[in-house]
Amino acid sequence: MSKRKQDSSNAESDSDSDDVSFVDIDFEFFDPNPNVDYQALKRLLAQLFQRDADRFDLSALVDLILSQPTVGTTVKTDGIESDPYAILTVLNMHVHQNHPSIAALAAYFLEKTAPDPAFHATLRSLFAGSDTHVGLVLCERLVNMPVQTVPPMYRMLSDELKWALGDSEPYAFKYLLFVSRGYHLSDTEEEALANSAPSHKSKKAKKQKPQQTMSQERPTDGIYSFHPEDACIQEHTSHSVSYVFSSPEPREADSFGLDVRGRLMLVEASRWESLIARMSEVYV
Repeated sequence: MSKRKQDSSNAESDSDSDDVSFVDIDFEFFDPNPNVDYQALKRLLAQLFQRDADRFDLSALVDLILSQPTVGTTVKTDGIESDPYAILTVLNMHVHQNHPSIAALAAYFLEKTAPDPAFHATLRSLFAGSDTHVGLVLCERLVNMPVQTVPPMYRMLSDELKWALGDSEPYAFKYLLFVSRGYHLSDTEEEALANSAPSHKSKKAKKQKPQQTMSQERPTDGIYSFHPEDACIQEHTSHSVSYVFSSPEPREADSFGLDVRGRLMLVEASRWESLIARMSEVYV
């Protein structure tokens, strides 16, 4: 069943023309559909975890996501039978701690937080606790999906968690662990990109960078967000770390390819509603 619709207009223009064309798209929000969404969700998770996805049983992880269809949202453009372009859901890492994919992810997260002793120790304590439930937030979407589709997904998830708690389902989290992606630019790469901007008369295709809603100053670590909403999440984190993938995509010396990084962000559940309110305020 469609939860709600949201309109979006994408503008495209030729650099040599003042003509602008608009494409109106209706984004529809649905519960995860076990009968339709399996392959598309698997592709989105493979995009989220990059080549490190080979370390997890993505098929089992998707099955787990689809086993709780009343918690989480997909975004589609052609009805419930079409493939989703985005997914947001949350999994209870304590309840599912013996699930092979969750156990593998927990070990992976401990490995990737090892350079940050405080974050690592916090996660280790949370994963070992008998009553400290951590919600694993998985949110991924296709390139060029507008960030304005994200706040409604989070608001829907918030409502769904409240309804699930009302039915005594295990979604009483102490912390929420967000998985995301970023990309690293060296000083040389950033300078090369700045100098390679095409002239007004150029008709050459432009290399597309991850969407940003505002200009960013260079981060101290040189790692930019793929998803603009990460900035709102990081405002509410108790711990955050970006990491190099264990099996990064090969980058040829004579060609440009993004140096993609993983990112983990830990947020206390008490800050969940504040985070969603902030996201809704920034990305309207």
